[in-house]
Amino acid sequence: MKMLAAVLHGFNDLRLEELPIPEVKEPDDVLVRVRACGICATDYKAIRGIRRNVSFPSIQGHEISGEVAATGSAVKHFREGDAVIVQPLGHCGICNDCRVGNTHYCRNSFVLGGDGPPDVRNGGFAEYVLTKEHTLYRKPENVTFDEAAITEPLAGAWKGVIRHSEMQLGDDVVVVGTGSIGSLCIAVARAAGAAKLIAVDTSDFALRKAVEFGATHTVNCSKEDAKARIYDIIPEGPDLVVEAAGSIEAVRLMVNLLRRGTRWNVFGITTHEKFELDGGLAHFLEARMDSSFGTTTTSMIKAIKLLESGLVDISKLITHRFPLAKIHEAINLMESPNRSKIIVNS
Repeated sequence: MKMLAAVLHGFNDLRLEELPIPEVKEPDDVLVRVRACGICATDYKAIRGIRRNVSFPSIQGHEISGEVAATGSAVKHFREGDAVIVQPLGHCGICNDCRVGNTHYCRNSFVLGGDGPPDVRNGGFAEYVLTKEHTLYRKPENVTFDEAAITEPLAGAWKGVIRHSEMQLGDDVVVVGTGSIGSLCIAVARAAGAAKLIAVDTSDFALRKAVEFGATHTVNCSKEDAKARIYDIIPEGPDLVVEAAGSIEAVRLMVNLLRRGTRWNVFGITTHEKFELDGGLAHFLEARMDSSFGTTTTSMIKAIKLLESGLVDISKLITHRFPLAKIHEAINLMESPNRSKIIVNS
């Protein structure tokens, strides 16, 4: 039996190929028929060579939903035909990090179609993906496969804004960078009761999308002095600033926005670039820096509840859909400022 897959053989060398369908070999293996897979910026960076920690050949794509196609002998909680959401990061459950709830720190972890741990396995830009039972969550009936594929980035937004930065009801929040992940941070902050919620970006399209997710104000930092405008809106300064743009310029802007007691989260940037921080100023500001990467089992469950309850309407984030056979068009569209989340359907 064969399946269609988008195989990355080198930077800018993505090929559609017929491959054998992965086999269930281990007792806890689950084969998932991929129904939808979102394109993340990390996927785009891997394909274009912006992110270099990529092995070849490989199948990218880690925002996955689908249906169980086959199970190993020890799988008890899922059966063929079940609609599922796949958490791309697998964990052992035994190490100290797992046992205290930091499953994303697991020293024995693996990832499907992404980056982080050394054990990188084929991801969701294919008709089938092989994973483990513990990475699966049931898809709510009122959530589509396309929406369910965005559970993982929504879980990351919840983890960053709520768990790590401890956003509180009534906080004034600034989100720098309102692409897909920034919009999700805004949606989480709105659901959690942010007072003033300011979206900062260079794209008017992205800022309009941010308003759909609950931003009360927008600032186009390519057209106006972002700090001056933000402090005009909230003269006392922000309670929380989330950097979700993925650029060092966004991190520098975030630092420039700090006042005493501000919490700030280095959320979007993954490249190894440097910024300066005045030690004495950091000391007397008592600004608390957090960062966040990946997802945990807790954050996945919270994200599913946000989707199922309608507290976050994820459908507004999806702007384009492509069949797997047209994945090259989808990747090219990632370069457009007039898109949010792109879904690949197998």
